[in-house]
Amino acid sequence: MIVTLTLNPSVDRTVEVETLARGEVMRALGVRVDPGGKGINVSRALAAHDLPTRAVVTVGGAEGEHLVTLLRDTGIEIVPVRIQGAIRSNITVVEPDGTTTKFNEPGAQLSPEELAAVFAAVKAAVESADWLVASGSLPPGTPASVYADLVRSLQGSGTSVAVDTSGLALEAVLAAAPALVKPNRDELAEVTGRQLSTIADVVEAGMRLIGLGAGAVLASLGADGAVLVDRDGAIHGRTPAVPQLSSVGAGDAMLAGFLAGGGKGADSLAEALAWGAAAVLQPGSGMPSPDEIDRAAVRLEQHGTQRQDLLAMPP
Repeated sequence: MIVTLTLNPSVDRTVEVETLARGEVMRALGVRVDPGGKGINVSRALAAHDLPTRAVVTVGGAEGEHLVTLLRDTGIEIVPVRIQGAIRSNITVVEPDGTTTKFNEPGAQLSPEELAAVFAAVKAAVESADWLVASGSLPPGTPASVYADLVRSLQGSGTSVAVDTSGLALEAVLAAAPALVKPNRDELAEVTGRQLSTIADVVEAGMRLIGLGAGAVLASLGADGAVLVDRDGAIHGRTPAVPQLSSVGAGDAMLAGFLAGGGKGADSLAEALAWGAAAVLQPGSGMPSPDEIDRAAVRLEQHGTQRQDLLAMPP
């Protein structure tokens, strides 16, 4: 069982346009509405493969009721935590070449009592779970230490914690020693204060996060694939370039694939890359089904942890 936590969920409306033109009136070529939030996306990807998953999610306002409706019949076991404020309604604009522009609302502020209710729901939900995925942005006013506090609260429970977040929340969680963190290239560069121009740079940045407490680092690099760094070394993997429909949720599908593949090592990285590559072929934030996964397309390369052993990032 993999449990996910989404503190700042959303209802996501994806609008397809021929060209995004600022200040102009445009007609949509297509519109779809999906449940949104990084943890929810991870659960959706797992459920698409008939893997058991439970999603702890804050629910408030008309958008919250809409979210619950969208999640019905998905195969996800929903654990709603009712809050006073309304959850987000986000808009994504996608152009034919896959260029994606997002407009994300800040979300509802959580009271201390609501945050305590979330922690209680998570502790109950992770009983007998292999992994908890805590991911996404934090609602306004939420302490940056919230994921770190959650990791510490689950120490000794037998449930490993993966965290996918950014900025101060990512910086704070490292000292709590999560089993896995999954930054993208920009998030990894921000938290380490480094420019990441090569695979060597990414590996060194990942090793820095491990030195600060993370058990492993899965760094997603978009078209350049992904790098897995742990105390045994580093592996870089990628898939052939494909004409993508939407990149929304691809990193979440990657994380879901990694955990579905066992949550460690080369086989899990290969699964992660295959799921992520299939996700960009879906409209909106759709998640790939098992028959859309092409594992044979994945290429992996083992690296050491010394700079001279590493290759520059391919063009």
